[in-house]
Amino acid sequence: MEWRGRRQSDNVEDRRSDPTGGGFGRGGGFSFPSGGGVRRAGGGLSIGTIIFLVVIYFIFKMMGVDLLQVLETGGMSSGPGYEQSESAGTRTPANDEMTAFVRTVLAETEDTWNGIFQAQGRNYEEPRLVLFSGQTQSACGFASAATGPFYCPGDHKVYLDTDFFQELSDRFGASGDFAEAYVVSHEVGHHVQNLLGILPKFNQARQRMSEEEANKMSVRVELQADCFAGIWGKYTDQKGILEAGDLEEALNAAQQIGDDTLQKRSQGYVVPESFNHGTSAQRVRWFKRGFDSGQLTACDTFSGPV
Repeated sequence: MEWRGRRQSDNVEDRRSDPTGGGFGRGGGFSFPSGGGVRRAGGGLSIGTIIFLVVIYFIFKMMGVDLLQVLETGGMSSGPGYEQSESAGTRTPANDEMTAFVRTVLAETEDTWNGIFQAQGRNYEEPRLVLFSGQTQSACGFASAATGPFYCPGDHKVYLDTDFFQELSDRFGASGDFAEAYVVSHEVGHHVQNLLGILPKFNQARQRMSEEEANKMSVRVELQADCFAGIWGKYTDQKGILEAGDLEEALNAAQQIGDDTLQKRSQGYVVPESFNHGTSAQRVRWFKRGFDSGQLTACDTFSGPV
């Protein structure tokens, strides 16, 4: 996949500098206790407090952080080898190829879906993508690396622990940059569903469903996101970005993360009524349908068999 040198999206929050996802204070700044300021007693600071603050100042100075500058600007200054995140204000490693890759893929999804929505006379609200390490907080609740990549309709954000890409390769045998791009585009596909009103209807209806019925409907939702990812793949291919073997990488990823394949690998047998993402064959078929057609109308997973 020829992704280097292309536009990168600004809609990325990098929380990897803080495993809790909270950043330094709020918004990446250094926060003081009690409402963000130094508490005063008796109209002034005691000698002990002054000495304590001086010691703290020099400790941070040795760490490359100028607290005077922080207090003036309200933000954490960038130390050597780091650059300030444009969106989240957190510190991220400079020249981070993974960040550049994710930003580029997200930008390509923005181009695709902006074009499709505009052709329909609609505005496409671009989602934000949160990079995290270990754990983070979302409007949908607390998430850890074990959760895997996900989309939260509550805050319109995609959450991605980039260690998942390594797991995708090592554990599931699905390597390659287009396999990783498929993961991102699938989650963006859920955002498209949210904008189209599909996710809200599903989340409302599932409250009246049994677990088995909800799982069956969830499969249709997930397969449609695969199909939407395929549509993105089609538009990306038309730009001449894809290389030989890229489509096979995405199809292999879809194959390796099918419910039946995952269950066979983990427990040696399958329980079809527990499927909630679709079989390997279904995931491959729907991604390929979106890729071949490039049309939203080809992604109706709610009519007829899947």
